[in-house]
Amino acid sequence: MGSLGGWIRRSFHRPGYGEPMAKELVTERLLLRPWIIDDAAAALGSYGDSQVARWLVPSMDRVPDVAAMRLVLQQWIAEDARMTPPAGRWAVELREDRSLVGGATLLPLPPDDEYEVGWQLRPDAWGHGYATETGQELARWAFEQGIEQVIAVVRPANGRATAMVRRLGMEWVGETDKYHSLHLQVYRLRPADLTPPTYPHQ
Repeated sequence: MGSLGGWIRRSFHRPGYGEPMAKELVTERLLLRPWIIDDAAAALGSYGDSQVARWLVPSMDRVPDVAAMRLVLQQWIAEDARMTPPAGRWAVELREDRSLVGGATLLPLPPDDEYEVGWQLRPDAWGHGYATETGQELARWAFEQGIEQVIAVVRPANGRATAMVRRLGMEWVGETDKYHSLHLQVYRLRPADLTPPTYPHQ
């Protein structure tokens, strides 16, 4: 991958909303943009897939069909309109063909309101480094807004996620039961720890 400094950031406006939404973020291969309702069918490829959803429960159940996915997106869009940067939710597209491969989040995590970075990619997009590329850009975006660190919370059995956060340069800080009513491992990333992504990996 080339220089990371040339990645593009600009405001994104949705019809019907007067305020800027989350930033549109462009990497070498990916476009991270705010969700729209018409993404529902493509988004179901991630949030309706049992391999993805098993790691989201109980914070989010598997979405059963396109109609339910539209309702979820409506809720996310409304919530996003009230968020303060750098928080947000993004659809993740391949720049090459504009196909939607999943979603990403950067959200305050109660009770401490640390900023949690997350990603949910459809299974056929695994193994190409897209999650790493997404996490790198969301962390950079957060740090540019003055956030001192971002965290990821991972179930101990989720080996794929554990490997991915380590590729991001995240440091293991311990285990806790205070998030999502689950026993989770906590990783953190600070600006000095951010390393260039390595491909191809999930």
